[in-house]
Amino acid sequence: MDSAKPTAEAMDTLLEISRILNTGLDAKTLSVCVQLCELGINPEAIATVIKEIRTQTTNLETQKMSTTTKK
Repeated sequence: MDSAKPTAEAMDTLLEISRILNTGLDAKTLSVCVQLCELGINPEAIATVIKEIRTQTTNLETQKMSTTTKK
């Protein structure tokens, strides 16, 4: 029995759940999150880091736009 098929099906299911919940995670990012969970990383910690990265990215984009419009 090929173990890749159930794994792919599980990832497809997780990706669909992620889309329904509007997480904004793409397949690659979701896969990394699953791998981190499998390594024992706390899922809440992963979510906190993702939220912080998104906040920082938004702040940087806002600063960049602000700087661009001032020129």
